[in-house]
Amino acid sequence: MSIVTAKQLKQKTGEIIKRVRSGERLTVTYRGKAVAVIAPPEGKKTEALKELRSFDEAWRDIEQTLKTTKPGFKGWREATEWMRSRT
Repeated sequence: MSIVTAKQLKQKTGEIIKRVRSGERLTVTYRGKAVAVIAPPEGKKTEALKELRSFDEAWRDIEQTLKTTKPGFKGWREATEWMRSRT
C-alpha cells in the first residue's frame, strides 16, 4: 500500500483519484501519522453504490416533500427554544 501525505492529497486530488480508480490502495498521513485509507469499493459496497439515486432525482424528491409538508415551527428561534427545553 502506498503512502500519500495530506498535502499531496490536497494538491493532487485528481491524480490520486485516478490511482485509486485503477485499483491502488493508499494510506493518507498527516504529520507523519496514518489517518485514513483510500481504496476502491469492494464487491458488496459497489453493488450498494449502484442502487443510489442520482443527485438530481434525490433533490427533486426533497423539494417535493418540502412543498407538501407544513413546518413544525414558525422559525429557527422557536425550533431552538424547543430543542433547549428538551434537555
